[in-house]
Amino acid sequence: MKRLLFLLNIILVTTVAIAQQGNPPAGMPAGTMFPGSMTGQVYGKIVDADGKPVADVSVMVMGTVPDTLTKKMKDVLLTGGVTKANGDFRFSDIPLRGALKLKISALGFTPAEQAISFGKGAGNLSKDLGNIKLTKEIVQLETVTVTASKPLIRMDGEKKIFSVEKDIVSAGGTAIDVMKNVPSVQVDIDGNVTMRNAQPQLFLDGRPTTLSLDQIPANTIESVEVITNPSAKFDASGGNAGILNIVLKKNKKTGYNGNLQAGIDKYGAISGGGDISLRQQKFNFTANAMVNQNKGRSTGSTDRINFAEVPATSIFQSTNNRNNGQFMFGRVGFDYFVTNRTTISIGGVKVRGEMNPSDFMATTTDSLYESGTTSSYSERNTSGSRIFNGTGLQLGLKQLFPREGEELTADLNIFSGKNSANSLYHTDFFTTKEEEINGFQEQKLDNTGKNRFITIQADYVRPLKGKAKIETGVRAQLRNTATDIDNYLLNQGTNEFQLLENASTHYKNSDNVYAAYVSVSNTIKSFGYQVGLRAESSEYNGEITNTGESFTNKYPVSLFPSVSLNQQLKNNQQLQFSYSRRINRPNFFQLIPFTDYTDPLNITRGNSNLVPEFTQSLEMTYSKTFAGNHSFLASTYYKYTDNLITRYQEMQYDNVLEKEVLVNSFINANSSRSFGVELTSVNPLAKWWDMTTNINLYNSKINTEEKSGTATDDMWSMFGKWNNTFKLPKSFNIQLSATYQSKTNLPVNQSTGFGPPMMSAMSASQGYIKANYGVDIAIKKSFLKNNAVSATLSFNDIFRTRKMQQYSYNDYFRQDVSRLRDPQMVRFTLAYRFGKVDMSLFKRKNMRSMNEGMQSME
Repeated sequence: MKRLLFLLNIILVTTVAIAQQGNPPAGMPAGTMFPGSMTGQVYGKIVDADGKPVADVSVMVMGTVPDTLTKKMKDVLLTGGVTKANGDFRFSDIPLRGALKLKISALGFTPAEQAISFGKGAGNLSKDLGNIKLTKEIVQLETVTVTASKPLIRMDGEKKIFSVEKDIVSAGGTAIDVMKNVPSVQVDIDGNVTMRNAQPQLFLDGRPTTLSLDQIPANTIESVEVITNPSAKFDASGGNAGILNIVLKKNKKTGYNGNLQAGIDKYGAISGGGDISLRQQKFNFTANAMVNQNKGRSTGSTDRINFAEVPATSIFQSTNNRNNGQFMFGRVGFDYFVTNRTTISIGGVKVRGEMNPSDFMATTTDSLYESGTTSSYSERNTSGSRIFNGTGLQLGLKQLFPREGEELTADLNIFSGKNSANSLYHTDFFTTKEEEINGFQEQKLDNTGKNRFITIQADYVRPLKGKAKIETGVRAQLRNTATDIDNYLLNQGTNEFQLLENASTHYKNSDNVYAAYVSVSNTIKSFGYQVGLRAESSEYNGEITNTGESFTNKYPVSLFPSVSLNQQLKNNQQLQFSYSRRINRPNFFQLIPFTDYTDPLNITRGNSNLVPEFTQSLEMTYSKTFAGNHSFLASTYYKYTDNLITRYQEMQYDNVLEKEVLVNSFINANSSRSFGVELTSVNPLAKWWDMTTNINLYNSKINTEEKSGTATDDMWSMFGKWNNTFKLPKSFNIQLSATYQSKTNLPVNQSTGFGPPMMSAMSASQGYIKANYGVDIAIKKSFLKNNAVSATLSFNDIFRTRKMQQYSYNDYFRQDVSRLRDPQMVRFTLAYRFGKVDMSLFKRKNMRSMNEGMQSME
């Protein structure tokens, strides 16, 4: 980490130093450094206040040259490096003439400077600077203070930033495993993510993405940014939740570095991959690849009473699901630094997933006649495959200007993918469980689809007088999706599958959003503000191509204001207030009017008449940093949503089945509101123990009176996370974390699919989730030189308690659902880190002497 911070500085100025070398112009001050003069060497040792050597300290030798733009003198980097394990440093090819100085910096120490003078005489070619002492310093990062290491969580304006490098529990996993330890974020057993009981919008490197969390390897993630109340600068989509921005690792070190990783879990699923980065002068290249096998298992049960049927029925289902597949992820990135102020970036992403799930479901049905009960029994086996291929391309331009803080960025993101799936459902019918088969049914479902997602965006920042600045930008999001779903039923007479045209659909749609924003911010003494306004318009067009039906929704320009006020208080305190208005548009799977009959007890159907929902959010945050680097963050929030999109069940006449059936669909509810208090505490209890605690206490209510004449009761709920990291002797690290969710309303369901039969949330207005908790632990051992190799053993859901249990009800049924997925998962991961900080990786041989001086620092 120390090397990284040093190299960030060195990269920014190296090109300037090289470009500025040449004959000194007329009138150059006498103290100016210039090439062509005699050179020498300097050396010394860095020690702490006790005289002990300090390793990995960044040391830079600075000279003075004129700025061609301002005509003023400025410092430039001549050479630099980091100290050895014994604190020593040495530099060669240092000019004997000119004003020179040494700049020294290290995490946890006060930066130091020291003038360098070789004295008079041609014989003074070597200078011993002796032992240079550094003093300890506490570095404060706004509301969090740290010493010598990056904190697990820190604040940066409207963002809470979670550092993934300290999260060893997720080693060898995916972004889902990372999210389980991110404060404010809840993850259920199926990997669905909610934030304050609603689904957030997922960003990748600051831009919306079509990738899902299970398609992003954990080892490619540098940090996760949690934005609970985004400003007008961000996309207004996302409805009544905020934004989760996943920041991928990107090389910042000159030279090369990389990682290799391999792991295995208790089911025998293997993961492996690596990354490599090269950076030198005007070029930066990054590539990584990862393969994850998935052999997950889940079990569940459903106990249900149907009142709508005559006679009433009691149904009990047990399920056993297994997966067998793999997912591959590859990414390359290339940056070209055209000038000191112009950078062009290009990147590509390739993903491929292939899953072969198998499901077993046993169903016992009791018909409750007045004269007595009759029973039937069935067993359904499902086999199939799902394949997904996706390719992404990113182009970027960043232009800086002479005015400090002024910049222009432009981005083009293109992602396209194809998917195919087929499932075979074989159901055997029995009179009772103990008797022989008296009949069967086979159903086949074929699904193919494709999508294309294009985002074009440009942003401009211009400083104004004082500390004020204005930001503005434009954005276009163009999304096209198409899918073909064919439903077949086996004709037992001919032994051939026959297409059920009324239960099949071919569908395509386009969804375009156009936006522009302006934001003004300023800091006046200890008070800061940011005021923004975003304008968005959108249009949606859908067509069922096999019937010719079409659906069109056009939404005029909507305005989305945002306000953020920040007051710095005495004694390291800060108070922040924010307001925003946001939108959530119905997604493809919620709109598609396809009816899924694969489970006759849980028929699902989209609703093409859905309209967007709008959310207004208020949030006030207080933060305080205490002595000893302890920090505390408290937020209170209120959210109100109208036209809320939620799951809903009702009896409808079905033309295919030719009877009244209970259908799961989506509706726009009247409204919903939620409010709560969230507390986050970061406590370095000792040099070897850091603890982070996050608690969210909230109240939620959904109103569906217009649709059903009812509304949910208010419900107070609590969600908590507790995370501990321990640094032990012999390069051991331990992470112990736990989560707890009390009884809560079902989250607002923004799922992109229909989910497993009978296991989906029925409606956010028709039930609740029972309390559950889980505990995870991981142990990491680092060894070999510079701790280049590490072994991690993680154990998730130690006590098999992270069980999803939900109770659902309405006028037609009562139901209890219980599911458990991959309990007590054990994963072992080996990782190898390699690299070399080499400022002269691609320089010519005539620079060999400087190369040797830099390499001597390793």
